[in-house]
Amino acid sequence: MADWKPLSPPRLHRLPLGVAFGRSVTGPVRQSNQDNLFIAPELNLVAVADGMGGHAAGDVASAAAIELLCERLAAARDPDATWPGAAAPALRTLRDAVAFANDTMYRRNVALGHGDGTGMGTTLTGMWQPSPHAPALVFHVGDSRLYCQRAGVLTRLTRDQTLYQQAVDLGLPEPLPPRNLLLQAVGPGPTVDPQLLAYDTAPGDVYLLCSDGLHGDCADADIAGILAGATPATLQACCDALLALAERDGSRDNITALLLYCG
Repeated sequence: MADWKPLSPPRLHRLPLGVAFGRSVTGPVRQSNQDNLFIAPELNLVAVADGMGGHAAGDVASAAAIELLCERLAAARDPDATWPGAAAPALRTLRDAVAFANDTMYRRNVALGHGDGTGMGTTLTGMWQPSPHAPALVFHVGDSRLYCQRAGVLTRLTRDQTLYQQAVDLGLPEPLPPRNLLLQAVGPGPTVDPQLLAYDTAPGDVYLLCSDGLHGDCADADIAGILAGATPATLQACCDALLALAERDGSRDNITALLLYCG
């Protein structure tokens, strides 16, 4: 779509957490891009969102969910607060921000006559560090993913909220559901239950946030191989390599990759 643009331009961004670079492309098959990404140095936050395919205004939904979340976090933060000690207060603030984004978008859907789950919706996945010495807080709804590569080991920090993943977890026999059927998303329903966790970052960590246009077709080993070469100076090249990998492996969706290198 001609007027689509990322919430953050594809350039290096410096945050208290580290250095970040992200890029989103339509991909070789889709006619429009319903993904979006955001790198917010002022909030020390990175996020990706994937508007739900087949639903109304997926591109609007992905941008709106990120913007609403950040609006709530910015309003909730006391400039003098340092979020000392346990992460519990900040996690409550984060849960409230996700709920605010969902409630606002759901009300918009209802106003347009789409209160039955057919309105705009999106995944929402990211990291927020409320103060420099606090753990990073992960938030996740849907099937975009957050990975951490540390000391050469790739770890997925999020769990896909899909019927497919649920069937795998339950050990159900084949045929399994399609991989892209979400159990929940931001916007279509009146409530949402995000995955939230606190995670201690370490210097040299590389974090990858991506939509299923990347992880749905690429092997973890290939992703890890690219992330092994990630440094602040090579983030753009690594990000472009991930997008090329997804296209090589047959992605038929929009493709978004956001890399964060912790210094």
